[in-house]
Amino acid sequence: MTQGTDAVTEPAAKGWGPRRLPGGGVEFSLWAPDAPDIKLVTRFADLPMTRSEDGWHHLTIAGMEPGESYSFRLPDSRVVPDPASRAQAGDVNGPSLLVDPDAYTWKNVDFRGRPWEEAVILELHVGTFTPEGTFRAAIEKLPELAETGITAIEIMPVAQFRGNRGWGYDGVLHYAPHSAYGSPDDMKALIDAAHGLGLIVFLDVVYNHFGPEGNYLHSYASSFFRADDPTPWGASIDFHNQAVRRYFADNAAMWLGEYRLDGLRFDATEQIRDESEVHFLEELTADLRHRFSRRHIHLIAEDQRGLRSLLRRSPTGAPEVFTATWSDSLHHCIHVLTTGEARGHYKRFDENLWGNLCRAVAEGFVFSEDPSETAHTVPPNVYVNYLQNHDQIGNRAFGDRLNTLISPDLMEVLTAMLMLIPQTPMLFQGEDFNDTQPFCFFADFEGELALAMQRGRVNEAENFGGMPEGKTLADLPDPMAESTFRQSKINWAKADTDEGRKARLRLRALADIRRKHVAPLLAGSAPVAGVAHPLPQGQVAVDWRFPHGLLALRMNLTENPVALPAAEGEIIYAQTAAGSEHGALYGDMPGPGIVVALKPLTEDQVP
Repeated sequence: MTQGTDAVTEPAAKGWGPRRLPGGGVEFSLWAPDAPDIKLVTRFADLPMTRSEDGWHHLTIAGMEPGESYSFRLPDSRVVPDPASRAQAGDVNGPSLLVDPDAYTWKNVDFRGRPWEEAVILELHVGTFTPEGTFRAAIEKLPELAETGITAIEIMPVAQFRGNRGWGYDGVLHYAPHSAYGSPDDMKALIDAAHGLGLIVFLDVVYNHFGPEGNYLHSYASSFFRADDPTPWGASIDFHNQAVRRYFADNAAMWLGEYRLDGLRFDATEQIRDESEVHFLEELTADLRHRFSRRHIHLIAEDQRGLRSLLRRSPTGAPEVFTATWSDSLHHCIHVLTTGEARGHYKRFDENLWGNLCRAVAEGFVFSEDPSETAHTVPPNVYVNYLQNHDQIGNRAFGDRLNTLISPDLMEVLTAMLMLIPQTPMLFQGEDFNDTQPFCFFADFEGELALAMQRGRVNEAENFGGMPEGKTLADLPDPMAESTFRQSKINWAKADTDEGRKARLRLRALADIRRKHVAPLLAGSAPVAGVAHPLPQGQVAVDWRFPHGLLALRMNLTENPVALPAAEGEIIYAQTAAGSEHGALYGDMPGPGIVVALKPLTEDQVP
């Protein structure tokens, strides 16, 4: 055990990756069922490993110190990295480094996280979050986030991928933080610093596929993958296999234990195919909650199926699988409404747009593949909402942000809605100060793979708004060009302008209102659904009746004055297009405008 609560420094015996033994020495392990023999490559010699009947190869040696490199030699003489490498000497194709997981000295050892109802999330990409693009450089910006009312940061994937730049969803060495961002201890320092400011930290992990370069498992462990039913990004993973389950289970435990992360966001969980009696994700989430039971651990899904069954609660209100899920429903409705873009992923939301919008605000999912979804009543804050995220910005043809496409008044109203409805709010890096810098798709591949990705961006852009009028394919940013990556970095100078400071002050005020008035309603995870009032297009009125209070939202999303139904209780926030917080609020509310009210309930009113 390392310092602190519920920390885990290493997997159990004979698992993936190097394992330090109590009496000294290091045991190296590799699951290579297709290989009759494997050699451990060290700076001294190639050392034969011992193969067992279950396909594991093991070797224990003394004398190796942290920082030394090692690899595995296959029967065909190829030298490959450890798929459970804790760090790389260079890129994904080079040797792995031996790491001492206890080397970092934690400062905030008593930090146990925060309850989910306090989450106000900012998603960030380490490589573009600062000019330097490193874990250590990101530390310097954390106080600004905390002062703005952010309580959680969600880091896009950091598992080692090919090249120096990329979004991270092409990772192949899931245990190794990407070397361009810094060392494992640098990443721990970032998490430690966040904890010192009261920020919780989530990491995006990709357990549904491996990236297209640097994965050698096919060469010696072909049964790691399924021959049928590929994902959109390559071969699917065979979670029937216990060694495969162990690879990802140990990885998740490493991030939460050794790195003391406060949660994980699981990418594209619908692509994690498993027909076992107990689905891998059910088994994994139950194990993680048991293992880290003394901390607030939050497990977040990204799932396109809209399955409330993944969000079900126990009789005590505790999550049985996932704490929450990213929900595209509200974003897609808002995007169609504000931009008029209604093709690709947005098309089905355009049909009955206002009805879909009211349902997304009130209930979360608009569409679901779960025929029994009504059997699962869930708290409203299980849905993570956003006006922008890396996908919705970066997959656009030119990576333009929503605040560059709509009016400032409307953006302010929508931000207030995002922050004050019961669902969990998430911002994208720079959104806290109205950054206008684009965030594009970028990668660092070469040859045919680079060409394939460049061609794929055209089709992807069609699903996210299409090509702007007057632009051609020749105008598109080259995803492989370093300039595209550099142009996607946050413009921190904007934060020090009058506009940037005012945006942060507004966000701070909204975060304070949420903390004071909305978060207490969400404590205890009451399964409350909003009730939407039937109104003409352009108007939204939703009420949430919690055990201890009635929360009401009233919005005018048109440019014209409208009469909205009055809300019970005290107004906790109001804003109109003129910027007034005390103007006409219900009778002929100028547009765009928003009112949020709260009425505490007495004991005889509690349902």
